[in-house]
Amino acid sequence: MTASGTFGYGEEFAPYIDLNRLGAIVVKGISRRPRRGNPPPRIMETPAGMLNAVGLENVGVDVFIEQKLPFLRTFDVAVIVNIFGESVEEYAEVARILDGVDGVHGVEVNISCPNVVRGGIDFGIDPEATRAVTSAVRAVTTLPLIVKLTPNVTDITKIALAAQEGGADALSLINTLKGMAVDIETRKPRLRNITGGLSGPAIRPIALRMVWEVVRAVTVPVIGGGGIMTAADALEFLIAGARAVQVGTAGFIDPRAAIGVIGGIEAYLVKHGIPDINDLIGSLEV
Repeated sequence: MTASGTFGYGEEFAPYIDLNRLGAIVVKGISRRPRRGNPPPRIMETPAGMLNAVGLENVGVDVFIEQKLPFLRTFDVAVIVNIFGESVEEYAEVARILDGVDGVHGVEVNISCPNVVRGGIDFGIDPEATRAVTSAVRAVTTLPLIVKLTPNVTDITKIALAAQEGGADALSLINTLKGMAVDIETRKPRLRNITGGLSGPAIRPIALRMVWEVVRAVTVPVIGGGGIMTAADALEFLIAGARAVQVGTAGFIDPRAAIGVIGGIEAYLVKHGIPDINDLIGSLEV
């Protein structure tokens, strides 16, 4: 799967890869109305990672359905729409609008973005708020419901359990870790938003640990992500118990990264004589 916020609406990557090869496309976060996002500079490279404070810039759910979805319908790939709101009501409204729309195969509820003033992480750091927004979305859609969790909490299993109790069909984790960088010449933050979300290989050990913890705490499937650059990285998450993986920041370095991960997993299974990937998932020995 591609990770939301790193793959646009799919059309940006179509010239470089066969989208049909992907397990699913998770499009960038969609809100009820269009959002302009945060002012630049809002992306910068860090050692082994990237800081971003894009601020969920998007076209809004109506334009997405009218102008972006027709292109995605031409491919034989599941389309998961990452949804965002500034209130429980907005989350539910976006989910309700998407329910039953041809070409939408599921929703991923973003309660974990650290780069917006209202919404996002506000819901993802509190179990009660997580349960409330998940329940509200569950009540208005029959689509598969994935909840994307933030690592910016003390105990991610409490949030995971709240999302499961609210009706989530699956969980995806992790989103970015909140960070910042300073220009020592100007003595100003490098990002206009001051802080941003750190992604890339630097966060992979944290993501892997949290996936392992959540897999042991919940009964719904877990989708792992966070710094996956290669097939070997993805295999770590699968062995730890993730049922699927998302590739994000790697696509900024190599737009074919997700396809490379798929091919590498296939080669690993052949090399080790594993006929069914389910025999590998959760096979971690401790």
